[in-house]
Formats: sequence, C-alpha cells, structure tokens
Amino acid sequence: MDILPFDTWYYIMGVIGIAVFSITGVLAGAKKGMDLFGIVIIGVITALGGGTVRDLILDIPVFWTMNNLFIAIALAAAIVAFFLAKPLWSSYKTLLVFDGLGVAIFNVQAIDKTLAYGFTPTVAIIMGIITGITGGMIRDLLTGNPNLILKQELYATPILLGGIFYILWITYLPDIILGNLFAILLVFFIRFAAIKWDLRYPHWLLFTGKDDS
Repeated sequence: MDILPFDTWYYIMGVIGIAVFSITGVLAGAKKGMDLFGIVIIGVITALGGGTVRDLILDIPVFWTMNNLFIAIALAAAIVAFFLAKPLWSSYKTLLVFDGLGVAIFNVQAIDKTLAYGFTPTVAIIMGIITGITGGMIRDLLTGNPNLILKQELYATPILLGGIFYILWITYLPDIILGNLFAILLVFFIRFAAIKWDLRYPHWLLFTGKDDS
C-alpha cells in the first residue's frame, strides 16, 4: 500500500490518472514512428514523472517505489494504447482532452499528499501545479511536440484555479465531501473549454513573440 491511508476512491482516482497520462505519452509518440519499447517508455515516464518530481521536492519516498502496482498500471495502459493508437488519435484534441483529465486528477492528489505531510496550503497549491505539468513537459520534450505550458492556450491557469478552489473548499467546508471531485471537474472543464473554443489570455496579458500575429 501507499505510505498514506488513502481510501478506495482516492486510490482508484490515482490509478486512473496514471493510466490516462500513460496514454497521452503513447499518443504523443504515435506520430513519431517509434517502436513499442520506445513508446511504452515514454508512456511510463509521462505517467510517473510528475509524482516523482513532487516526492523528490518534498523529500519523501517516491510513490511508485512503495507500490509497484503504479508501474504495472502505467505499463499496461501504454501497451494497450500502443495497439489502439490509431482509433484513439482521431485528432490532436484527443491528446489534449486526456491530458486535461490527467492534470486535473494529479493536481488534487498532489495537494492532498502535500497537506498530509504537514506543508502549508501555499506549498500544496504549488506542488499541485508542478505535479500536473511535469509529466506533460517531459512527454513533449521526449517526443519533440510543442510544449503546452509554453502556448497561449489556458493550461497552467486551470490547475492553479482548481488548487485554490480545493484549498478553500477543505478549509471552509471540511465536513462536506466530494470537494476533490469538484476540484477535478473544475480543472477538467476549464481545460476542455479552452481546447474546444481555443480560449486564450487577452493580448494585454501576453508578451508579443516573433511568431505572434
């Protein structure tokens, strides 16, 4: 078992997040003509990377070293996604939607784990952002895809808003359950809206780069 007494729902939520992010790694590598081994490695690194960096920063045991099931889930999801890559990759937005769900789950889990180890809410929100974006950054770096965090499309902002929402919920409504689910849905739906309608920051909040029109 993990080092924290997570209930069944929370444990399942983490497994889903790992599987989803592993799939995004496979989809990102599917267009690069990679072999099964290479794509599976990218899937596993994508799935476990954010949580690994989180635990190293917090100076606590890395989660997948305490429970090998997490590695098995990442491997299984990557292998299945490899053989289903073509139907899964109906468009680039498929990757973005999966990514949005993954970062939403990892954000809440990172906040809970950081708070459980006695760190402040501010640190917990920051760790939620780091955990959410790190796996995707590693994935995009390894596959040579544009990094989502560097694009104008809303990406890190939904994670931040979801983290603040979740901290406020557990601070002022501690006896009302499902705060973690609502926080996940908030992040996911903002990311989904940004993907569907190409939501971006207004120009006055952006630096004009050389490629900007």
